[in-house]
Amino acid sequence: MDTIDNNGKAVPITILTGFLGAGKTTLLSRILTGNHGLRVGVLVNDFGAINIDAELVVGIKDNVVSLSNGCVCCQIRDDLVESVVALLASQETPVEYILLEASGVADPAGIFVTFNDPNLRDRIRLDSVICVVDAEQVFAHPEYPPLMDLKLQQIGFADMLVLNKVDLAGPLQVAKVKSWLDDHFNRLRIVETNFCEVPYEILLGVGRFDPARAAHNSHAEQPCTDPGCHDDAHDHGAESQDHSKVFSTWSFETAQPLVLEALRETLRKLPGTVYRAKGFVYSSDAPNRRAVLQVVGRRVDISIEEEWGERAPRTQIVAIGAAGGIDASALEKTFASCISAPAGLM
Repeated sequence: MDTIDNNGKAVPITILTGFLGAGKTTLLSRILTGNHGLRVGVLVNDFGAINIDAELVVGIKDNVVSLSNGCVCCQIRDDLVESVVALLASQETPVEYILLEASGVADPAGIFVTFNDPNLRDRIRLDSVICVVDAEQVFAHPEYPPLMDLKLQQIGFADMLVLNKVDLAGPLQVAKVKSWLDDHFNRLRIVETNFCEVPYEILLGVGRFDPARAAHNSHAEQPCTDPGCHDDAHDHGAESQDHSKVFSTWSFETAQPLVLEALRETLRKLPGTVYRAKGFVYSSDAPNRRAVLQVVGRRVDISIEEEWGERAPRTQIVAIGAAGGIDASALEKTFASCISAPAGLM
């Protein structure tokens, strides 16, 4: 690996974790628009082949690295290391801080193993692991226990919990969530918020991360973090954490406009095995402006946003669900049925 000259200073990195649709990209965008004066490098990981989250990041144009088609905690760790090295090696605008938005299905323990790489250890400092939890949807899909196990793992490895969307959840649900957290963890730092409105002062550069405490809090057994260990009896976070065996991803693309009302109806009828959908929509309703689609559980939101500008109008949608729980052929037909009929046939 190439030598990195960063004036001998370790660059702090904050990892944003949390299950699909919790609000990580919103939190990342809020941090980036804060008046902190830092030169920030951003790594955005999306489990699907199309990195929708990287396109949604606002507040920074340079030093954004997209990590797609795999999970940085298991399948594309090497890509993560290479991307961090590239950010640190930038001579024109050296970064002073790195933010990693992990995939919604990522296990932060696997990411910590990566950052324990001896080639990175003296160049980066894991400053904080922040987990975003959707207060309204945290108990969704009780019929699939691995999902709850993953959420507990993400929460347990974090040193700060952002309990998001508390207004949508309501006081009774928030109390239920906090009681559930108390049953599993000790002394969690919890920030209750809406739209991830958390002051960046409590998120950046505060040096809270304690791997020993995180390992104690974690719901599942932690993998061995010694890069030189070859003991087969130790869990090194390999096959057992390959999320392609737990989750499926599917994507839909078309250059033909969609009818938004038909799309909304389709999204409301998605099977329960689809946990999350997101993307950009080229619509016949507002053909000159890009629509942003967000689906979390049974909640569907489509907002008309900026003009396409120099970008070619195109719909790109990613769905993430249970392994084997996505019928690609059925979804393709369903979404294709939302395509607007040509003007002469209407």
